Amino acid sequence: MSARSELRLHVRLDERSAGFFALGRALATKLPVAVVVTSGTAAAELHAAVAEADLAFVPLLVITADRPPELHGVGAPQVIEQGHLYGDMVRLFQEPGVASTERATSWRPLARALWSAARGDAGPPGPVHLNTAFVEPLVGTAGNLPNSDNTWVAPRAPSVTSSATGFVSTGQKVLCVLGRGVSPSLVDECTSREWVVLGDATAQGTLPHFDAMLRSDEFAQRMRPDVVFRLGGLPASKVLGERLREWGARTVAFTGAGFVADPDQLISEIVDGFPSDANSQKGDANYAASWHAAAHSVEQWLESVDGAEALNEILVARSVVATASERGVSLVIGSSMPVRDVEWWASPRQSPTFANRGVNGIDGVVSTVLGVGAASQVLGLVGDLTMLHDVSGLVDGLGSAGGTAVLVVVDNRGGGIFSFLPQSSVLEHERFELLFGTPRPHDLEAIARAFGHEATTVSTREALRAALGKGLAREGVSVVVASVPSREENVRLHDEWNSHVAALVRLEDG
Repeated sequence: MSARSELRLHVRLDERSAGFFALGRALATKLPVAVVVTSGTAAAELHAAVAEADLAFVPLLVITADRPPELHGVGAPQVIEQGHLYGDMVRLFQEPGVASTERATSWRPLARALWSAARGDAGPPGPVHLNTAFVEPLVGTAGNLPNSDNTWVAPRAPSVTSSATGFVSTGQKVLCVLGRGVSPSLVDECTSREWVVLGDATAQGTLPHFDAMLRSDEFAQRMRPDVVFRLGGLPASKVLGERLREWGARTVAFTGAGFVADPDQLISEIVDGFPSDANSQKGDANYAASWHAAAHSVEQWLESVDGAEALNEILVARSVVATASERGVSLVIGSSMPVRDVEWWASPRQSPTFANRGVNGIDGVVSTVLGVGAASQVLGLVGDLTMLHDVSGLVDGLGSAGGTAVLVVVDNRGGGIFSFLPQSSVLEHERFELLFGTPRPHDLEAIARAFGHEATTVSTREALRAALGKGLAREGVSVVVASVPSREENVRLHDEWNSHVAALVRLEDG
């Protein structure tokens, strides 16, 4: 495989990091990406990335080497049971037996089947698993590709014949809630129909600041929709979820962006395609104008505080998103607080934005950033624990692919999201810090430099923007550690700003 000039090779020391790097490449290219490892624990290390790819519908070709059957169960080294290792997480599992040139004619159909399943030709895209057994000598040379068979046709998913008309009457209040897999053109199309479009952190061009606005009971009552359209995953905002339950509006899911999340079981109808295919009717223009006027007021106020000298977590998120949008650079957002601050407080994203929102874990995010940025440019926004959790991703950096990656690390010295949860008030401080805050004393800038990367620490918005510009102007990995106030101060700040937004949207109504 390494000898094939048609393939771009990336070498990673850590298999777990390799899995998330491959996931990042698949997100950026929108094509299946192969991740190849040896047997035993190497195959097991891919499990977390496979889980993320499964629930985020990212096409991965997971290829694991294996020992031949006669070396299983006899104490041979590096042997575990790899058949169906990832269970139902993969769209297709294939175990063709020991590799042999005598069976070369079967390779192309096998590859096509795996590629098709990963791409989602007959179902949702996602990971596939090829477990390949080899006998010694474990070396080989690249041969000629088998002759192409142009008669093969990818399988198609069964068509859905459900009627997709009549969901909107002219002048109704329409709310679209969008997540993973939604294109900017769809957002524009829905917005042009006077439909209000709310999206998760990865959505481009959706209406911002809805979480803070919906914390106002008065605003939420005025903004009750007549119908809700749903596509893809759910935003991170629990407040939006609560309002959707309270409103109890008719909720229609469209499958055009893939699997539609519905943990609260609010969806009453599921229709193939997109809402724009089903309805040409325009919604209530006054309803849409009220949402946009409120969001505009919040954005104007946020712009007035953007000039604050000292950084805080919200200002870091806003600055990183603004830089990504201004420069057209891809953005990868870490889980926990970064994804929420981007979704709730940042201006609408104007560049491709990614987040591992399938399993919503912090594992492998640094590697995902590097995968997206390989041979390109990327900005990453993560927390300190997320960086430390995937610090091995920094070993190889961008590798031979080159490119530019600027990783912004919000250093709030622990797991910031837990300070917003009941545990912070129920447990005494030392126990909370031990079990949930989990602060680590490591110097993040020194760690980045130890891996051979450029690194700096900033504490003001001006210094952050300068560091982002400098990092994007050079090749390689740059780590920017953003020093922010304590996690307790961050909770107070969010409460204060949420209260201010509630007052703003009340004034907007007056």
